[in-house]
This record gives sequence, structure tokens and C-alpha cells, in this order.
Amino acid sequence: MRWLQRFAAAAAPMGPQAAWAEPQPGVGGTIVYQSARGSNLFDADGNRHVDLAAGFGSLLLGHDAECVRHALARQSAELVQALGDLHPSTVKIELLERLARLGGQGMRVILGQSGADAVSAALKTAVLYTGKPGVIAFSGAYHGLSYGPLASCGLRASYREPFAAQLNPSARFIEYPCDEPALARTLAQLQQELARGDVGALLFEPILGRGGCLVPPAEFAPALAQACQAAGTLLIADEIWTGLGRAGEWLYSRAQGLSPDLICLGKGLGGGVPLSACVGSARVMQAWSRASEVVHTSTFAGAPLACATALATLDELERAQLIARSARLGADFVRALREAASGSSLGCHVRGAGLMIGLDLSARAGAALELARRLLARGYVVSLGGGRRECIVLTPALDIAEVLLEGFVAALAEALREVAA
Repeated sequence: MRWLQRFAAAAAPMGPQAAWAEPQPGVGGTIVYQSARGSNLFDADGNRHVDLAAGFGSLLLGHDAECVRHALARQSAELVQALGDLHPSTVKIELLERLARLGGQGMRVILGQSGADAVSAALKTAVLYTGKPGVIAFSGAYHGLSYGPLASCGLRASYREPFAAQLNPSARFIEYPCDEPALARTLAQLQQELARGDVGALLFEPILGRGGCLVPPAEFAPALAQACQAAGTLLIADEIWTGLGRAGEWLYSRAQGLSPDLICLGKGLGGGVPLSACVGSARVMQAWSRASEVVHTSTFAGAPLACATALATLDELERAQLIARSARLGADFVRALREAASGSSLGCHVRGAGLMIGLDLSARAGAALELARRLLARGYVVSLGGGRRECIVLTPALDIAEVLLEGFVAALAEALREVAA
């Protein structure tokens, strides 16, 4: 409690902390992280928890991954900072080459520090290439809260409204489809928006991440690509959540047969160290080459430490075959979760891909938060998603021990019974 009091006194008052703050009998309140290893973390009171949030999905290899720790030690002994793109480091160039190959043939890369950085770079690239300021985004989507992405953040209107006068007025939202009837509505809305002629970019998540791990119909992404190509609009795939194995594929959009004009990566890319990337075709990225200099960079974008941990993370994902494991283990986990939820009167709907899984409890207001707190009391850390925080979101490390997931399934069944009572 002493740490939480210090936090409340020093941190700006924002976010959902109040809902978690005070523990009640049988439920958990806010905890303060002290240390962690793998998928186990310890709070400031010495309690052990199983981490099924993994830094909002950013810790693909869990806490204190050996390869990341060694990469930090090696790189810090050689070079901590270079001079951006003016005098880049060798490790930055190695990472640029690696990400360009991951994106496909003839790709170019802009590095950043956060997912929002990558989305900002993509939106800037789109307007440079097309000359059109319009952006189509989706309800429930989350692309970061810095000013470029904020205009296209459909998760909650309250995130945008205080700053609306400073945001792109040409950003518009259409429905993110959950089924075939919704898809028909979405595509009709899309055609109506594209017909206005000002849309330079369509920004989409292959699976809605913070919006609740909503998996759209299989026809969704190909239909977007076809419509964008016909309209001369760039297709931007926000793979900050789905990419690098989180959803069971290196790039979820590529696995759907797409070749997006721009791909945004972040979260797990740096192995827990802040790093992101915007990857695009050389044809589109050439728009940055202009008579008058225009750049997208920052002092620490592509810093050597982050580049070293990113290369180590990519190596480990390959070496341990964690992409395939995520797909296999995630499918097994979803089946077990559905069985555990099947007997609940709460109407808990399980969905997702790979180890990016949502438990939708929208049938009863407040049920997701109550369930999350009861799970925390049992030693499981999860996060909340959806516009009304109606979903439990599970994004564990890709190398999490299966026995920990089995324990969670049993705990979930018990907690669901308590919430329903």
C-alpha cells in the first residue's frame, strides 16, 4: 500500500487505476511489480503471480529472457548510442536489413521507439505518397495515443474528444466486422468513404487487439486490399499486436495472402526494450526523397541497445520455433478455455488466434473487471480490452510453460462460478 500511495501522489491522474485500487474480500486490487522471471512475477509485497498479460503482449520471450539480457550486456559494453541516420550504428543497419527481409522483397524500414511512432511514420508516408490527407480507420481500433494515431483511435471517443481541434479532421471510422452481415456493412461503408476521393490511407488491425481480440471474417482483409488498390489508397497493416508470432504467424496479414503497402511493428520487437518499425515497399518509401528535406526520426529511434535486443529476439523466435508453437499452443488453449467457460451463465465467449486471446463478457456490465480481480486474487495477471472494458485479454509469453496455462484454465472455471453467483 505504501508504494501505491507514492504512485498516487506522483503520477498524473489518468487511466483505469481507480477500478482496481482497493482490494475487497476474495478479489485482488492494484499490485506493484517488483521483479520477474519468465512468466512469473513478484509484487512489492512478495506475492508470486503468473503473468498472462506480458507487458500488454510486448514480452514475447517473457521477463528477463536470457538472450535479451546477454544482448544488452554485449551491446552496452560496445556502444550505447550512435547518431541516428546521420552516422548509424552497425547493429542498426543489421536490424534494418533483417526487417526489410521479413517484410518481403524490396522493402525499406523506418525505426521508431513505440507502436505509435510506427503508425505516425506510416500515416506520414501515406500522405507523402498519395497527396491525400484522408484516413479510414475502424471502430474499436487502437493505434496509439500520440497525435497522428490518436485521430484514428476508435477504441474510445473520450481519448480523442479533448484534443479534437488539434487532430486530423479527415480521419473517419467504419465498423470493424465480427461476422458476415457486419462485413457486408463494412464494405459498403468503405466504398462510400473511398468515393469521396480524399483517402490516402486505410489503417487496420488484422485482428482487433486492445479492442478485444476480435477476429474478423477471412474475407475482410483481402476485400480491403482490393478496394484500396482500386482507389489508389495505401493499405497500412498495424501488426504491432499481431506480428512476430503473437497471433501465430510472423506477419498475420502476410499469412492471409496480403501484401500491405506499409506494415507497422512494435511491442515485442525489442524484447522488452522500446522499439518499433514501419516497413514499406521501396516504391512507397521513395516518397520521402524530396527536394526539400523531410524526415521522421528521434534521438533514440533505432538506438544500438534496442536494435541488439531486437536481433536477439528475432533469433530466438526462429531458434525455438516459437511462431509455430504460438499457433499450436494457442489453439489448444482456446479449446480448453471454451470448455471451462461453457458451463458459465455469464455467456463468456472465447476468441483469438495464437496467443492473442479474448474472453468476451459483454453480456453483463462489469463482469470482466470483476473476473479479472478474482483471477488476480488467485495469482493470475490479465489485462482488459474492448471499448467498455468488457473483455479479458490474454497475451502470455510465447514460451510460457503449458502447465501454467493448465492452472489458469482451472482457476478461470472457479472464478467464473463466483462472478456468476
